[in-house]
Amino acid sequence: MVRFTTGLLLVLSLATGCSTADSSKPQASANPGGTAVTPASGEQITLRFFHRWPRDPDKTYFEQVVKEFEKENPNIHIETEAVLNDAYKEKISVLLGTNNPPDIYFSWSGEYAYKFVRGGKALDLTNYAEQDKAWSEQLMESQLVPFRLDNKLYGVPLTIDGKTFFYNKEIFSKLNLQVPKTWSEFISTLQTIKDNGYTPITFGNKAPWASSHYIGTLNQRMVEESVREKDYNRASGTFEDPGYVEALRKLQELVPYFNKDVNGLDHEFARQMFVDQKAAILYAETAEVRLVEPKTKFQWGFLDFPAIEGGKGNPNYLTGAPEGFMISSTTKHPDEAVKFLKFLTSKAQAEKFVKEVGKYSAVKGAVNENTATPLGIEAVERVTSAEGLALWLDTDLDIKIVDAYLAGTQQMLNGEKTPEDVLQDVRKAAQQVREQVK
Repeated sequence: MVRFTTGLLLVLSLATGCSTADSSKPQASANPGGTAVTPASGEQITLRFFHRWPRDPDKTYFEQVVKEFEKENPNIHIETEAVLNDAYKEKISVLLGTNNPPDIYFSWSGEYAYKFVRGGKALDLTNYAEQDKAWSEQLMESQLVPFRLDNKLYGVPLTIDGKTFFYNKEIFSKLNLQVPKTWSEFISTLQTIKDNGYTPITFGNKAPWASSHYIGTLNQRMVEESVREKDYNRASGTFEDPGYVEALRKLQELVPYFNKDVNGLDHEFARQMFVDQKAAILYAETAEVRLVEPKTKFQWGFLDFPAIEGGKGNPNYLTGAPEGFMISSTTKHPDEAVKFLKFLTSKAQAEKFVKEVGKYSAVKGAVNENTATPLGIEAVERVTSAEGLALWLDTDLDIKIVDAYLAGTQQMLNGEKTPEDVLQDVRKAAQQVREQVK
C-alpha cells in the first residue's frame, strides 16, 4: 500500500528498492517469464509499444518519439498501438494473458499496476534504476513511489497529475466572495453563488470515475491515514470506520449545488459548462489546464479542496497520481525496452511532451517558463508541494470494491441509496476480496 509525504520522500532514495543481485548488469533473472535474448550486432529486433492515447496531440507526439528513437537505434523497430481509456483497460488485461504481450505498456499507478506485478506480468526495473542514476534520479521521487511494490520498482512515470477546483475569479469578484478555506465556508460560498443565479459546481458523472475523485478525496480527509492504509489493502480492508460514511455524506451535501442530472452528463460536458461561464467551479485534474485555458475569456484560478472540520486526514494532501509505463516480464529484449523508456523520459523529450502535448512530465524541470504557461507551472507546483498524494480511488482499490463504490454512489446521487447503503455494499465487496487473498 503506497502512502507518502513530501517529507518522507526527501529521505528516500532509489537504493531502498535495489536488488541484492551483485551483477553489474541487469540480469535475465529479473525477467521471470522468459529469457533475455542478446541480439547479434546489427540484428533487427521489434518492440511492441501499447498506450492509451490514440488521439492528437498525444498520438503525433508518440509517433515522433518512436521515429527519433528508431533513427538513433536503427536495429530497433517499434510497433505502436493505441486504444482509448476503458477499451485500453480491457485489451491490456487480455494481451498480458497471452503468449505475445506488448513489450512496453501503459499503466496507471497504485493497485492497478500492482495487480500486474502480483500476476508476474511486469519486469522488475530496480537494477536498471540503480545502475543508471543519471536517468532515474531526474525522475521525481514522489512519482516513482506509486510504481514500487515491496521495495522494487516496476514502472516508469511519464506524467504527474492532481485534482483541484478551478474557479471563476470574475464571478467571485462580482459577488464579493473570498476563497473558502474550510468546508463550512465552502458550503456558504456555494449557497451565495446559487442564490445569485449561477450553478455553483459543474459535475458530470455519466462515467463514474468522476465521482471516484470526490470519494477518494473525501475518504482521505475524513479517515485517519493508518486506518485508510489498512482498508485500502486488499488483505485487510473492512471499511468499518465511520469516516467513510461521513465522506459520502459530505458528497451528498454538495448535491444541491451541482447542476441537474449529474449521472446523465459526462465530464467533458461539465468542463464546457465552466468554460462557458455557466458554472462557477469545476473539480478538475491539473492535466485539464491545457483543455480549459485556451478556451476561456475570463480570469480563473485554483481553489484548494477545503479543510473539513472534524476530519482525521491530513488536509495538505492532494488527490492525484502519476501515469507511466511498465515492461512485460516475458519480453525477449528488456535492455532495449528500458532504453526506449529512458529515451522517452529524457529531459529533452519531456520538455517536448509538456510543450507539444500540454501534459505535465514527471521529469524534474521539464515544466518551466519555456514549456508551460504560468497556470501550468502553478498546477505542477500544487502537485509537487503537497505533503502527500491520495491516489485515484478507481486505480488504488481492488476493482470489486471500486465497482461497489461507484455503482452505489451513482444511486446515491439519484436519491436511490443512502451513504450507509453504499458502504454496506463496499464492505461486502471488501470481504469478498479479503477471502480471495487468503
